[in-house]
Amino acid sequence: MAGHDTIYGILYRRSADGASRSPPYTPCMGSGRPRQPTIPAAIQAWCLRWLGAEPSDVLFRVGHLSQVIGLRLPDLGAVVVKVRPPSERLVACVIVQRHLWAAGFPCPEPLAGPAPLGPLSATAETLVEGGSQLPWTDDSPRLFAQSLALLVSLAPPVALLPTLSPSLPWVGWDHDQRGTWPEPDDVKANLNAQVGPAWLEDAGSRVRYRLLRPSSLPVVVGHADWESQNVRWVNTRLHVVHDWDSVVGEREATIAGAASAVFSATGAPNTSASVEQSEAFLKAYAETRGHPWTSEERELAWAASLWVRVFNAKKATVRPGGETPSPSRLRLEAEVSERLRRAGA
Repeated sequence: MAGHDTIYGILYRRSADGASRSPPYTPCMGSGRPRQPTIPAAIQAWCLRWLGAEPSDVLFRVGHLSQVIGLRLPDLGAVVVKVRPPSERLVACVIVQRHLWAAGFPCPEPLAGPAPLGPLSATAETLVEGGSQLPWTDDSPRLFAQSLALLVSLAPPVALLPTLSPSLPWVGWDHDQRGTWPEPDDVKANLNAQVGPAWLEDAGSRVRYRLLRPSSLPVVVGHADWESQNVRWVNTRLHVVHDWDSVVGEREATIAGAASAVFSATGAPNTSASVEQSEAFLKAYAETRGHPWTSEERELAWAASLWVRVFNAKKATVRPGGETPSPSRLRLEAEVSERLRRAGA
C-alpha cells in the first residue's frame, strides 16, 4: 500500500481507487544502448563505502516517494539501491529480510544499510529478475496464503527486533492521531478533515474500534503489502517477494486478514479481493498453519481486511476527482456490511 512500493525498476504509485500503478520505465542500458546517465557522486561514494566498489553502470532509475536505482558493480553484479527518508523501523525491516533470505525464503539478499546518504537513508540488495505475476485461477488464494504463512513461520520473533513502529498507515488502526484515520502515506491531506461519505466514515470507525479491542494474541512478524504486484512466480512456484519496507509486527490474524483483501491486486483498477476470495485465502492460510482460526482471530482477520479497503477508499476521496466514486469504491460499498458482520463490528 505504500506510495514507494517497488519491484525492481518499477515504482508503484497509488491511484485514486487505492490500487497501484506501475508506470513504464526506460532502462538506462539495453540492446540499443541509449544514453548512459551520470551516476550521482553521492551514490558512487555510498556504494564505495558500504559495498566496497563504485558502480560502473546504471540499469534503471525511478523515483516518487523513494528513489530506486539499479546499478552494476564490479564483482557484485546487479544491485538495487533504494533511497528514502530515514526511519527507525527500516533497521528491523532489513534484519527480517536478511533472516528470511538466510532461511531460504525467496527474497533479495540485503547487502548494505540502512546507512546515511546525506539527510536520507539508503539500502542495497541484490537484483532478482525474472518471474511474473500469477495469472488468476481458483488455486490463487491457496498459493498466496501458503506463501505468506511460510514467511510468517520463518520470520524472527518480534521481541528480537528493534522497533517496527509506527505502523504503516494501511494497517495503522493503532495510530495516535485524533480521528479515525492516520496520516496517509502518499497524499498530503488530513483525512479526518475531509467529511464523508457517511458509510465510509461509519465503517472506518467501527472496524478500528474492533481492531483496538484488547487481545492476548501474540504479535508476530509478517508482510503488510501482500499484493500480487509485489510477488513474482515461475509457473506456480514462488520466485521472489519484494517491498521489504512493508514488514510489520502484528497479530497473525490481522496480517493474514490484510493480505486476504489485497493479494489479488495486480496494479490494475478494481482488482482487490472479493468477499469470497478473501474467505478462500483465510481458509487456505488456516489449513497451512495447521489449526483453524478462533472466533476472535476470524473477526480480527475480517476487520483488518476491511481496514485496508476503507483506508484506501478514504484516501481516494481527497484526490482529484475523488468526489466521483470509482468502481472499486462502489464494490466496497456493496460488500461493506458483510465484511463488518464477519468482523463482529
